[in-house]
Amino acid sequence: MPKARALAKEIAENTSAVAVALTRQLMWRMAGADHPMEAHKIDSKAIYYLGASADAAEGVQSFLEKRPPRFPLKVSSDMPSFYPWWAERRFKG
Repeated sequence: MPKARALAKEIAENTSAVAVALTRQLMWRMAGADHPMEAHKIDSKAIYYLGASADAAEGVQSFLEKRPPRFPLKVSSDMPSFYPWWAERRFKG
């Protein structure tokens, strides 16, 4: 358990919260996509959005300056305009 906590702490301190939240939703939601191309389209939008984001610039800058990152984007306000992309499915039961 200590190793798992250490890994979780490292992820929380050194990654963009928006990138993690978006990646998590991609993994959960796209695993059941009707067609692989559906997942590819959304994944491509996510890569484009994240690559052009202030968090990406901060990640590169902090690496070059050899300092901890200070990612400016917030999940509560800075998710991409295409998020959420899924439609809730109704289950018969």
